[in-house]
Amino acid sequence: MTAITLGYVVVESADPAAWRKFAVDTLGLMEGAPGPHGALRLRIDERPFRIEVRAGTRERFVSCGWELAGAAALRACAQSLRAAGVEVRAGTAAEAEARCVREIAFCADPCGNQLELYWGRANDYQPFASPRGLSGFLAGDLGMGHAVLPAPDLETARRFYEHHLGLALTDEMWLQMSPNPQDPKLGIYFLHARSRRHHSLALIGAPAPSGCVHIMLEARTLDDVGFALDRCIASGAHISSSLGKHSNDFMVSFYVRTPGGFDLEFGCAGLQPDWSTWVPTYSLIPDLWGHRWAPAPAEAEPQ
Repeated sequence: MTAITLGYVVVESADPAAWRKFAVDTLGLMEGAPGPHGALRLRIDERPFRIEVRAGTRERFVSCGWELAGAAALRACAQSLRAAGVEVRAGTAAEAEARCVREIAFCADPCGNQLELYWGRANDYQPFASPRGLSGFLAGDLGMGHAVLPAPDLETARRFYEHHLGLALTDEMWLQMSPNPQDPKLGIYFLHARSRRHHSLALIGAPAPSGCVHIMLEARTLDDVGFALDRCIASGAHISSSLGKHSNDFMVSFYVRTPGGFDLEFGCAGLQPDWSTWVPTYSLIPDLWGHRWAPAPAEAEPQ
């Protein structure tokens, strides 16, 4: 019942037009056919969507969609969750069709993060064509990218994803966020699905008001990343982190604040481990170089 990939994410927004400007006009994602109730759908490959932005009353991250291998795997996952006392709601045929999948179920992890579990991916075979000339994204069988979710109860959340979704540890970090060495370190677990992506999920031991810390999309080339960074700066988007290279997955990336209040990591050249020989690592530093962080104006300390 191991999850194969992170298939998609769903976002709610009071201003989907701001998302269209950010994702399509600035980053260069492709706008897909509208979803139910006119939802904005954003494409990075042959799938009908990888990010869905539905109209709502506020800005928030709604859910992650996890792909399982088939009907039997979905049933096994649901049974495992229910046996542990987790409420699982079987989706209707209409809900599955709305997500472009064959069958779907809904639940939440121990920290309240909403999950959509499905099998039966849909392709419409329309080639990805970026309106800003991106060469493309590494997605397909690697999945959408990754999501970093808040997990104040970090150890319980890790056990949940390992036991019920079959994710496995790739790397962990324990970072000193305060100059006071007596303060507890911030823990981060990086978990992989069946695909070769270094991690499809990271759990961070802290809350996130938006419902998400960041999502990641992996472009094909460094030029794609550099041009996107230039466009983000020119558009006035907040650059949460400068260009840098992570220590654990070698991703060269920058971070930009989305209209949803969480960050989007836009990177390239991520590591693709061979899981048959991989030994989980413990990274003592988050970056090999770069990634200088700057809080968004609303988050800056008062003068």
